[in-house]
Amino acid sequence: MAEILIAAAHKSSGKTTVTLGLARALLDSGLKVQTFKKGPDYIDPMWHTRATGRPSYNLDFNTQSHDEIRAMVETRSVGADISLIEANMGLYDGVDLEGRDGNAALAKLIGAPVVLVVDTEGMTRGIAPLLIGYRMFDPDVKLAGVVLNRTAGARHESKLRAAVERYTDIPVIGVLPREEQLQLPERHLGLTTPSESNAVEAFIARIGERVGSRFDLERLKDIAGIGQPSAGVAPAYKEARPNAMQEAEPLRLKIAIARDAAFGFYYADDLEALRSGGAELVFFDTMHDTALPPADGLFIGGGFPETHMRALEANAPMRASIRDAIEKGLPTYAECGGLMYLSRAIRWGGERAAMVGVVDAEAVMYDKPQGRGQVIVKETEQFPWPAAVSTSNTTSGAGIRAHEFHHAALVDVPPDASYGYEMSRGTGIDGKHDGLLVHNVVAAFSHQRTTALNSWTERFLAFVREVKAEQVHLRSEVPAQAAS
Repeated sequence: MAEILIAAAHKSSGKTTVTLGLARALLDSGLKVQTFKKGPDYIDPMWHTRATGRPSYNLDFNTQSHDEIRAMVETRSVGADISLIEANMGLYDGVDLEGRDGNAALAKLIGAPVVLVVDTEGMTRGIAPLLIGYRMFDPDVKLAGVVLNRTAGARHESKLRAAVERYTDIPVIGVLPREEQLQLPERHLGLTTPSESNAVEAFIARIGERVGSRFDLERLKDIAGIGQPSAGVAPAYKEARPNAMQEAEPLRLKIAIARDAAFGFYYADDLEALRSGGAELVFFDTMHDTALPPADGLFIGGGFPETHMRALEANAPMRASIRDAIEKGLPTYAECGGLMYLSRAIRWGGERAAMVGVVDAEAVMYDKPQGRGQVIVKETEQFPWPAAVSTSNTTSGAGIRAHEFHHAALVDVPPDASYGYEMSRGTGIDGKHDGLLVHNVVAAFSHQRTTALNSWTERFLAFVREVKAEQVHLRSEVPAQAAS
């Protein structure tokens, strides 16, 4: 496989801008480009997809085994000429002191050379010891090139190039100047999503043009190994697929999924798993559609409902439609922003906006994160979904590994509320629990992902089928009772 990991010395160095520019420039040169993102990030993959036209996938040591990561890179790169993996934070940053969860570990695991993006603001000769240190820190990491980002002009660029060439043998792959037009817009939780940004295509095209004219794309292709035979061995791990019984399941399902500017945090492989599990995905807009589409189940992922809370409140018909369906028993899974939307109201900056109202609590936004990082949850006895068929029992052992990142907290939660999860690590709703259970709803701050040890999509679909079968059974009894 031809692949490159795009990393940096520290976060906010411009990795996403460089990744988007390279993806579009390589695409414009006639190559098919596949992208990946290290860690549990939803927003960067959205931008990747807009740049390449292909889904982007996350590679995450917290939720995936080494075999799963290698298999995902291999299977999702099929049909592509080159794969770009965008790192998170810095090349050697991570939670683990030994670096087992870091970007460098990922590069070594999948055998990818690294191109380091350096924010050069206020830097000249000092770039040389930085690069030397990054190369010597772990000689097993192939530091194959450097990108000089946010240079102040031609004179600044020449000094940086001279220092790199004089003291290192690391090639300069490209240079991007400090331009406002090349900066991705940000907000309180990081980058904005493409759906919230105007003229997305023009923005990505502009970055692609800059990279195409200022980067040595041929050198980059050589580094990635385009045209070279793969030295890797196909991993033994095989992704879980529905078994014959599930594929022959007579109860086909429709799952309604909220996807718009307010909600869009979905892993591409989770949506694929829902489809392969026998579900038709029906997407709807919470701010512009007036009613929930006909469906057997509902999935509302994370997003930014707080920045759209007035539009969400204004669409009273949609809120009423969702509330009515849930009160009638519609199986529903909601994560983070979805949980906030199902609450009575969102409060932020002295304002309050009414939401769906099936969760008896209100979501209050704070300036600082109320929960952030990796979490481990264990299911309570009240958790409604059946155990998975194709994976091990996720309620045993170390629990379910997931993540959370929310500036919101739920307030005025009833003291007798039922929860689906106990927190072994992380904050959740109250520091001890997550996953409020109401009707057939599981609503949590934690974000899950379908993996070999946690096939939540399979379990959710099984629960939807159980509920649908019971409803079909009840409807069939009504005529019989009437006749008697």
